[in-house]
Amino acid sequence: MFVLRMMLAEIGHRKLNSLSALIAVVMAVAVAVAVVTTCDASRRETVRLMRNMGFNLLIVPEGTDMTDFWSRSFAEKEMPEDYVYRLSRSGLMTIRHLVARLQKRVTWEGHEVLLTGVLPEVAMAHRSSKSPMGLSIPRGSAYLGYHIARLAKVPEGGEIEVLGRRLKVAGVIEEQGSIDDIRIHAHLHDVQEMLGRPGRINEIEALQCLCISDRPLSVIRQDVRSVLPGVRVTEFRSIAVARAETRKMVERFAGLLIPAIVLVATLWVGLSATRNVNERRGEIGILRALGVGSGPIAALFLGKMLTIGAVGAVLGWAAGTAVAVHYGTDIFPLTAKQIAPLYPLLGWSVLGAALLCLIASWLPALSAVLQDPAEVLAEE
Repeated sequence: MFVLRMMLAEIGHRKLNSLSALIAVVMAVAVAVAVVTTCDASRRETVRLMRNMGFNLLIVPEGTDMTDFWSRSFAEKEMPEDYVYRLSRSGLMTIRHLVARLQKRVTWEGHEVLLTGVLPEVAMAHRSSKSPMGLSIPRGSAYLGYHIARLAKVPEGGEIEVLGRRLKVAGVIEEQGSIDDIRIHAHLHDVQEMLGRPGRINEIEALQCLCISDRPLSVIRQDVRSVLPGVRVTEFRSIAVARAETRKMVERFAGLLIPAIVLVATLWVGLSATRNVNERRGEIGILRALGVGSGPIAALFLGKMLTIGAVGAVLGWAAGTAVAVHYGTDIFPLTAKQIAPLYPLLGWSVLGAALLCLIASWLPALSAVLQDPAEVLAEE
């Protein structure tokens, strides 16, 4: 009871010193809570943004001449459409977002264009795909590349004729500055019928899972070939590297920020505790002379810092959560709805702040109990 009464009196008497330590704890906990609360959103946002860079894996028939492929932008060899369904049922963890395509250069209105049949994404059977990649084109419709749209001069909702089949223009793709500007995209099954190639495709696009983006291409090739022995897997290296490096950058940022803040807060609390001990040398000497033991004196200082740590943790959790929820919607617009208070983090915040305060105030408390009361009183 004596220690508790003295501790509360100490906090009330030395308000600036207590407030300084409290601010340090609140800031450390608030930053850590804000970062952790938005960390999942940050990872999801990174995945979504990196996904928007496009597919980074290409699966083509074995024996495809890649020199010919890169010059034509499609494979002459073909494979069964069933391959994409076999992959989706395979349970592979290294790939996702499968899109089968059949492409062929054809003449349209006196111009050579790239007719591209696209099958809406086939999701991996063991994964949900809430945001499918690639175009989802209805039967009888077409999406025109930017240059093709300028040549056709047909408004959205109008019709064009390709290889004797009339297709409704469902949309125009923005200028890409690549061969995509001379593509006519249509549903895969429409293009198969137009080219007389039922049940055939010549490539499958896929995305490497970001969570295992450190897997080498050889592992992915082995996985895919275990399901489809007669295929070749190519990686768009620049996209794959950009995705992996961005993910690592986000993880490194959180991994460096929180320890730095905690270190600064620990030093701050430690200095506050040291200053408090120095200011109370006379009082400590009197207490020791009156027979108060080392235990109560140490408990006085450590108890004060534990109280400050607990109060600061609650305030810091509330402040950090408020900042994350309020500003997270602007920082992470794609995943804003998934940012919510992490109530289990409150308990960890109190525990962590208490430990931080104990570590920071241990040496100052030790110096207080080791002081010789005679020397202190003589100095006073």
